[in-house]
Amino acid sequence: MQTKTTNLIKRIVDAVLTVLLLFLMAFQVTGDVLHEWLGIGMTVTLVLHNILNRKWYKAVFKGKYSPYRITMTAVNSLMLVSIALTALSGMSMSGHAVPFMYGLINVMTARELHLAMSYWSFIFMGLHIGLHMKAMTAKLPEKGKIIFKVILTGVSGVGLWLFIRGDIVNYILFRAHFAFLDYTTAKWLIILQNLAMLLFFVLVGYTLSELTQKNGEKKYSAKSLLWLVCAIAAGAVLFFCT
Repeated sequence: MQTKTTNLIKRIVDAVLTVLLLFLMAFQVTGDVLHEWLGIGMTVTLVLHNILNRKWYKAVFKGKYSPYRITMTAVNSLMLVSIALTALSGMSMSGHAVPFMYGLINVMTARELHLAMSYWSFIFMGLHIGLHMKAMTAKLPEKGKIIFKVILTGVSGVGLWLFIRGDIVNYILFRAHFAFLDYTTAKWLIILQNLAMLLFFVLVGYTLSELTQKNGEKKYSAKSLLWLVCAIAAGAVLFFCT
């Protein structure tokens, strides 16, 4: 009973984190004040998430490392670093939630760091979800898995197109000092656009999980690459045709 309750709490926390992430990446939807408080909420929820999954930390230096475990550990470690830097830089610019931390890091430096690290956190969180997706869809029938992959691939193609069109590559490479936000698009559509972009990285993580885990025949399968290739192709077509 305790295990079931804990798993339910974990799922709720994970769902809350995903929703918070989508809104945090939509500054033009939330505005300055709500963005800061959502950031604080995200930080607190992430702490809770890590407490609930503390067994992972205890096992880091134990046992053998399979390709999947190496991938998961690398993604989790990079995600933790990027999230910590996002939170620190955000608090260093805070004028509402934690104003006493304003200027902890030079504001211009914090602005550039926050812009880049927030998108890196977004990417790594998508990969993190994707690496767990195989286990999450394990109970689906084979036909259900195919339908799920078709939908995920289609939406991911749109997400990649939005990611490229939004010039986000320049953000993560520290080539931009400010984010150029679209205030003309409907707020609900911006959230859906963020979801589509997130799902592209979920697909990448999902593909990595299938490439690094053995199937029933104890062999690694590269078939899953086809879905990712299709998503990339769809994103490229949309980019060059619009």
